[in-house]
Amino acid sequence: MFEEHQSARHKSAERPILVIACGALAREIEALSRRWGWKHLHLKCIDAKLHNRPAEIPPRLRKMIRRHRSAYEEIFVAYADCGTGGGIDRVLAEEGAQRLEGAHCYEFFAGRERFASLSMAEPGTFYLTDFLARHFDQFVTKPLGLDRHPELRNTYFGNYRKLVYLSQTEDAGLLESAAQAAARLDLEFEHVHCGYGELETSLAARFSRRQSIPIAAEGNNGA
Repeated sequence: MFEEHQSARHKSAERPILVIACGALAREIEALSRRWGWKHLHLKCIDAKLHNRPAEIPPRLRKMIRRHRSAYEEIFVAYADCGTGGGIDRVLAEEGAQRLEGAHCYEFFAGRERFASLSMAEPGTFYLTDFLARHFDQFVTKPLGLDRHPELRNTYFGNYRKLVYLSQTEDAGLLESAAQAAARLDLEFEHVHCGYGELETSLAARFSRRQSIPIAAEGNNGA
């Protein structure tokens, strides 16, 4: 009886947690999983391109939560509000899941106070993270048509004055890419190294004491 009880406890402790994340955070969450030893986390990602169509994020989240609910005792969502106007929160309230705090990834990477300070210092600021510096053409230039019609720069960015690169890693190539993006948009450039910010502290507070089983990660464009 004792051995059966111990076996049941062991199986329960090993049951994984599902983290459903924006594909823009996949690299960072995987890096944090290695750093903290969160091998019990199973990471599944939704295509980051949906940030260009934020109304599609909540129904996609609902579909994924329902698809995987029976396999996990806990599901956590690594999204902020992300321009959904509360749509993500309504889905999570109905489905019984929680998410990262904050309005967007810039805020939780920089930290609330620092982001508020940056925004107050220059309201006309366009922000990049490592992900956006790495994929600037794919997520900014081409969707806005700036590759075909550079004259649209003033239409989209005429009210901006500065580009701030909020870096997660110290990568000379990404720093150069971010500086080039600022030059292309004719914006003042500033680099602020943030590390993983409140993404790390939030996830660590929630998951760092869990047991470990092998991680199963899907790519940046999981469905």
